[in-house]
Amino acid sequence: MELTIFTDGGASGNPGPAAIGVVAYHGDDSIYQYSLPLGTQTNNTAEYLALLSAVSWLINYAQHNQLTQVTFKLDSELVVKQLNGQYKVKHPDLQLLHRMATQQLANLNAQFPIDIQHVKRADNTHADALVNQALDALLSPSQI
Repeated sequence: MELTIFTDGGASGNPGPAAIGVVAYHGDDSIYQYSLPLGTQTNNTAEYLALLSAVSWLINYAQHNQLTQVTFKLDSELVVKQLNGQYKVKHPDLQLLHRMATQQLANLNAQFPIDIQHVKRADNTHADALVNQALDALLSPSQI
């Protein structure tokens, strides 16, 4: 079974109110979607937290399903190039998140191939919409 997982993280301001969105597909069918407001974070931190959230879900999913390939698609060129070893991770706040992501991805990659690709924001609309929904919930005044 092949999966494609789109992740997105965003912040309104940098840092500012932030959220994540994750959508997993088997073929054309969405089999999982998740969004979460994060509170105040930077955009890059939100991008990493979105990926880590997807990896956490994938670890559980892989225990119950025979996976042959997983492709992650992110619209953060920085995070993709850091994860693929093309860029160094200089910011101390991102170093821990990067280390966590690379260790977990390496463990999964021992079970099935993992590919991490950069996509344009226009090709990541579902995960982006989930981020915006979570941000709207975070930024809207609460109903009493």
